[in-house]
Amino acid sequence: MPRRPKFTLEFAPETVDHLDAIERKHHRLVEKTIDEQLSYTPDKETRNRKPLERPTPFGATWELRFGADNRFRVFYEVDLIEQSVGILAIGEKEGGRLFIGGTEVQI
Repeated sequence: MPRRPKFTLEFAPETVDHLDAIERKHHRLVEKTIDEQLSYTPDKETRNRKPLERPTPFGATWELRFGADNRFRVFYEVDLIEQSVGILAIGEKEGGRLFIGGTEVQI
């Protein structure tokens, strides 16, 4: 019997555009990492998963970093009562600059 995820992953509609701005060859890595890292313990702080000191403009309270040189970022919020994770933004870091949906964002 397959294991069911403890948390439901809910993607904001704009994350489709965010993912489209990232090279297609990285899409599988992004999807796989989100599923592996956020389905079971999204509210557990790790080296690459941490609560944000202040909420982002799009309402995220957590950040997940991954990929070569931690170049990818997923911003999300956790609802412990509903057992769900809201994926609010997916971005790519280039040097000291963060791009979400192809647009540079200051966080």
